[in-house]
Amino acid sequence: NAVKVMFIKRQGRHHYLIELNANVEITLKSRKDYLTGDNSDIIPTDTIKNTVHALAKIKGVNTIEQFSLDLCHHFLTSFNHVLRAKVYMEEAPWKRLNKNGVEHAHAFIYSPEACRFCDVEQNLGGTPVVHSGVKDMKVLKTTQSGFEGFLRDRFTTLQETKDRVFCTTVYSRWRYNKVQDVDFDACSNPPLQLTKSILKTEKINPKRKPSVEEIEIVMPNQHYFTIDMTKMGLNNKDEVFLPLDSPSGNITGTVCRKQRARL
Repeated sequence: NAVKVMFIKRQGRHHYLIELNANVEITLKSRKDYLTGDNSDIIPTDTIKNTVHALAKIKGVNTIEQFSLDLCHHFLTSFNHVLRAKVYMEEAPWKRLNKNGVEHAHAFIYSPEACRFCDVEQNLGGTPVVHSGVKDMKVLKTTQSGFEGFLRDRFTTLQETKDRVFCTTVYSRWRYNKVQDVDFDACSNPPLQLTKSILKTEKINPKRKPSVEEIEIVMPNQHYFTIDMTKMGLNNKDEVFLPLDSPSGNITGTVCRKQRARL
């Protein structure tokens, strides 16, 4: 776990970088390490760490999804006793430095707007299952959000509100229906725009098969409460708020494509 790599691709003066943090898990068909303490089939974690570093050199890193696929393929084809390979990978949020509207050729700024991640799982002889996602994307609006008309019973004390601060930290994860010829970078838009971009792609080119099969979004309700200052002789007109991390409710949803009949 937590194998860190930075890969820099140099094209003249113009440089590209990607920094990642990888967790690799492999499943063996052998059990003798557990039953008798025989480690002869065990692939050391140091070997796994070195493999991540070496494949970054040999294969390069264009996207975390493709690099995860490369790692799964390596372990399943290099060892005849590996039954399954799983890789979870996060990408550090480096962005190219922009000055006066011009992108710098080799200067970057760490801009943690959201964390991009992926997980890839493949069984021996099977097709890889690839998920991508973003997490820790905090969004907030200061008005035009309310909560009213909800069900009440004898334990309900919450008052209705027509207007409030709305805040959430978005977690979104989507599954691909193929792994070949997928533009993983194009599919890594913030999840609130992802569905629109997929539909737009299909309308422009209806013959092109969509690459995203399912999208899951989790949006916890993070509260900002107006502080009552009447005991201090002050009238707080929704100007000063108290941020509360917990408790909160999780609002979740999953959308997937309707299965089409195969003729």
